[in-house]
Amino acid sequence: MEKHWKSVISRSVCDYFFDHQRKASSPEDIPPVIATPHHYLISVYRSSMFFVAVCTTEVAPLFVVEFLHRVVDTFEDYFSECTESIIKEHYVVVYELLDEMLDNGFPLATESNILKELIKPPNILRTIANTVTGKSNVSSTLPSGQLSNIPWRRTGVKYTNNEAYFDMIEEVDAIIDKSGSTVCAEIQGYIDCCIKLSGMPDLSLSFVNPRLFDDVSFHPCVRFKRWESERVLSFIPPDGNFRLMSYHIGSQSIVAIPVYVRHSLCLRESGSGGRLDITLGPKQTLGRTIENVVLEIPMPKSVLNCGLVTNQGKYTFDPVSKLLVWEVGRIDVTKLPNIRGTVTNCHFSALYF
Repeated sequence: MEKHWKSVISRSVCDYFFDHQRKASSPEDIPPVIATPHHYLISVYRSSMFFVAVCTTEVAPLFVVEFLHRVVDTFEDYFSECTESIIKEHYVVVYELLDEMLDNGFPLATESNILKELIKPPNILRTIANTVTGKSNVSSTLPSGQLSNIPWRRTGVKYTNNEAYFDMIEEVDAIIDKSGSTVCAEIQGYIDCCIKLSGMPDLSLSFVNPRLFDDVSFHPCVRFKRWESERVLSFIPPDGNFRLMSYHIGSQSIVAIPVYVRHSLCLRESGSGGRLDITLGPKQTLGRTIENVVLEIPMPKSVLNCGLVTNQGKYTFDPVSKLLVWEVGRIDVTKLPNIRGTVTNCHFSALYF
């Protein structure tokens, strides 16, 4: 599908993107920004689909990338998932959302709770009622908060039970040597919120050591001046689910990794195969149990198959992507998870050990 603002751009401009797509070995290899003689193509890859924005003038690429991700997040919030079939099924609602999210090519309403006041999420009863009455999902009035200085929160919010939930999600990217020691590590973290508070609440969130943050990105509701002066998050939150903050902790800081990995991978040059042995264990968990552990191991392209034995969990190996996935689950300190066995190169097979 396609949506145009300001002027209609010929679909042939996408040929530049298709050329890069044919040359790329995987979707991740396609450059996110493609410059053409008269346009810029900026794309993101989500849910096995490409979302491409065509810009006639030079703009900040990250600004467009962030907006495209916000579009996909909105679709997932409205339809529970974002797939090709879902978009085709809700074609009209998708166009209505794009009309409200962009005004003459500029982002306007991107908050989920504001959009839901403008365009009601589809459901079976509403679809039947609209079919009978001839009405649409689009509201005839502007949201109450759209014209205020707090456009991300609607007015008159009331809850019987006032609740606020904060989820801190951290992704640790680390290089570990053969003995299990950390060579370097960095963290990409997020704080996701689910706020169900009545009225117009004003919240504050402080950290034990905010100086660890090397780079931060905030939701528009955060008062940035107070963060600069006091390192405290002060904000009037949107109603419902939203991402309050994302942050990065660089390798120069002391990053405590919750698990250690002791690994041994040996591939013989003769092509007769090799051996793999990996052991996981808890590390610096402060007494907490580590659960839902999944280990992903990109194998060399020469590997054809893996014959492994695990004492816990299960593993799968994709011979196309060469990705070995070990679903460990919960780590028991009395019996550390281990996976070992043989790795087959070329056309030779090997035995378990």
